[in-house]
Amino acid sequence: MKILLLCDDQWHPGETVVRGLRFLCEAGHTVDTVMDAKDIVDEELLRTNDAVIIAKGNALTSGNYTAPWFEDGVTCIGPEEYRKYVEEGGSVLALHAGTTFQPDTCPGMTDFLGVRFVTHPRQCPVRFHVTDASHPIMAGVEDFTFPQDEHYQLEVLGGDLEAFAETSSAAGTFPAGLTRTMGKGKLCILTPGHNAFTLQCPGYRKVVLNALSWLGEKP
Repeated sequence: MKILLLCDDQWHPGETVVRGLRFLCEAGHTVDTVMDAKDIVDEELLRTNDAVIIAKGNALTSGNYTAPWFEDGVTCIGPEEYRKYVEEGGSVLALHAGTTFQPDTCPGMTDFLGVRFVTHPRQCPVRFHVTDASHPIMAGVEDFTFPQDEHYQLEVLGGDLEAFAETSSAAGTFPAGLTRTMGKGKLCILTPGHNAFTLQCPGYRKVVLNALSWLGEKP
């Protein structure tokens, strides 16, 4: 699968994400990484990729975090183009920081993803729990624990999102894996993944690879 990886923001340096996802290339995928998504990504680039991994929040880069990624009249393409990409048959995996959009600052992305980021505690042990063993993304996956991660708390806004996994810590239990079919394409949301060690966790590697396989199977 040809994958476009969008990463790098203030709290999630691109190097961490790139190192953490090295296993994708080892599994046979081709990954093209873009950190300045505002001025590089256009509709043509989207169409040349089978899937897009969004692993950054609404910030230009870690070095220019005060500049928003999505800015009307400035950013090459906005949330509506990512939605169009999926509806026409593309695939998007929103990974960790890619789920941190807020309705007041970036309503287009929260509407596209169908979730709102609430908060997270300090990094801590986080338990990953399979809630729908019949979902293809959970094939061969058993419950496991991340020694340390940011435990994201999301509010689900989209009624058509289907949950297949949740995470728990001392902060409570929250959705961790969600899918959505949009037109001819698919969307998957995975909340773990703050550090490279979390992304390299064997159980989570299986989840991410399964997610990409599911995204590659068109509805």
